[in-house]
Amino acid sequence: MPRHAFSLFSLLLAALPAHSVSPQDAQGLWLSADKAAVIEFKPCADVATALCGQIVWDKDAGTPEDTCGVRIAKLQKFDGEAWRQGWVHDPRDKKNYKGAIRVKGDGKVLAVRAYIGTEMLGQTEEMTRTDTVPSGCKAH
Repeated sequence: MPRHAFSLFSLLLAALPAHSVSPQDAQGLWLSADKAAVIEFKPCADVATALCGQIVWDKDAGTPEDTCGVRIAKLQKFDGEAWRQGWVHDPRDKKNYKGAIRVKGDGKVLAVRAYIGTEMLGQTEEMTRTDTVPSGCKAH
């Protein structure tokens, strides 16, 4: 095999994910990058084949800035790599954006990408998996 073909093959192999990703990998509890909220991702109540994210803990619980219970994502389709075809909500600016959600690495990082137009021009927040929800939010 020529050297340049081997190099191209090596680059393509390196670009492949280390493990296969399933639609269920995004489900669970995720701590926001700023550690100010915990979001639960699970199948949507109104469309069981879609993925929804809802804030289940907010450091500002009980204050006027409280976002407990706010739905921050609804994505319709898993394409083998990421959840897409839906929206993500930024509670700071109270706007919805096109969105994509993908699990990275060993399944402990969730990349939530918000964008207008093309995904390439968006911003990503990386959340970390967590097992606990601190007290503070009342049931919504």
